[in-house]
Amino acid sequence: MNTNFLDRIIAARRADVENAKASHPEAEVRALAEARRTPFRGFERALRCDGVRIVAEIKRASPSKGDICPSLDPATMAKAYQAGGAAALSVLTEPSLFKGSSQDLPAARAATTIPVLRKDFIISEYQVHETVALGADALLAIVRILDDNTLSRILSVAQNYGIDVLTEVFDEADLQRATAAGATLIGINNRNLESFETDLYRAARIARGAPNNAVAISLSGVATPADVASQTKAGLSRFLIGEALAKCADPTTLLREMISAGEIGK
Repeated sequence: MNTNFLDRIIAARRADVENAKASHPEAEVRALAEARRTPFRGFERALRCDGVRIVAEIKRASPSKGDICPSLDPATMAKAYQAGGAAALSVLTEPSLFKGSSQDLPAARAATTIPVLRKDFIISEYQVHETVALGADALLAIVRILDDNTLSRILSVAQNYGIDVLTEVFDEADLQRATAAGATLIGINNRNLESFETDLYRAARIARGAPNNAVAISLSGVATPADVASQTKAGLSRFLIGEALAKCADPTTLLREMISAGEIGK
């Protein structure tokens, strides 16, 4: 994947949002969000609990790996993740490069009792209304694809609804912008979204600069119980894990092994 990945996908998502607005105007989607009666399950609260906490991801494909589990059933996978001890779920809804669907999220959520993150490229307030209406408990805001004003607006609109935000950063500059905007749940991506190079210990290094009241989560690259153990030794105990679980024949057992290894490594 070349370094134009972000530019291309953001352009595609902007077009998707405009098409969605043409079919469902923002006032209509906002009304649906405001009419939501499904309680939020507390994504951030689940990540603040003691112990090793894993957000397990439902993921069909990725730009760097291609197909991972294209025929997955979101409800079945969600149940397996919860049985393995996942603290929460992450559901990719981006349709082109990740082959996600907005229908995967309500299907996964209905099959479980744990919080669900909508993982997508959120670039507008419209998508916040959409995410709330969809039934998600949290959404992803990637700092490096948002200017400061848009980031602040997304966090503000989300706060008004009561939906949690996982704010993704890559480097110290991203972290500074995230904390200045008031982010308290910070995902640190070990993978460079421009080059797709992965450094498993980036999250531990960047997390040292996070405010004391923030929760840091390691994103990308964690694939084995040994990876979890080594990261907990480096000071991290929250992880979002996708590919390794999605392609595993027995994700329930792998999750249990990861959590156990992390508890031993602490």
